[in-house]
Amino acid sequence: MIMNVQIDKEVFATEKVRILTPSTYVLRFSRNEMKFTPGQHLVLGLPGSDDLREYSIYSGINDPYLEVLIKEVDEGMVSKQLKNIKTGDLVEVKGPYGFFMANSRTHGSRQLLFIASGTGIAPFHSFVKSHPDADYRLIHGVRTIEEAYDAKDYDPEKLFVSTSRDSSGSFAGRLTEYLKQTELDPDWMVYLCGNSQMIYDAMEILQQRGVPQRHIFTEVYF
Repeated sequence: MIMNVQIDKEVFATEKVRILTPSTYVLRFSRNEMKFTPGQHLVLGLPGSDDLREYSIYSGINDPYLEVLIKEVDEGMVSKQLKNIKTGDLVEVKGPYGFFMANSRTHGSRQLLFIASGTGIAPFHSFVKSHPDADYRLIHGVRTIEEAYDAKDYDPEKLFVSTSRDSSGSFAGRLTEYLKQTELDPDWMVYLCGNSQMIYDAMEILQQRGVPQRHIFTEVYF
């Protein structure tokens, strides 16, 4: 496992803002030699501001930059500020923090099942970018296929997109409905990230289908 260099507070230079949808974007900034493990998060905001927010790292451990995936929300001051930042502008960064996927590389031959809703896919994107040959399966629950962020970065045979508002994905319906219908192996190590209701519902389904609680790890976004 990579040993982390935890930074109390530092400023990083913005490299670019990449728009994915009208409300979602990727913020890229300098790495400053920071080390992290997939699943960790950073606390970001404008320099000197008291308004800071947590965002999971989206980039891989070998990328020469840091990225976070951000959804702009109506009441979210930080998400609006960071979307309008310019190349070269500074971002205040604290971290990295967290242990969500710290043991993901210690399961040996066990397959990894990643379940994400919306921008909860961020830590799994970081993991796959870092370990593209890993034995994983990813289920991403979104409203429409446009929200299947950077789908090209995953092995198409390992990615399954569930779309709740149309039939553009691999499955038309909520990802929890798909979980009720798909085959689940109790030996899988399962990681869930996204909104709290999805996680609660998915955990109940997984345990009803025989996946033991000790094989389930969660990261709640909201």
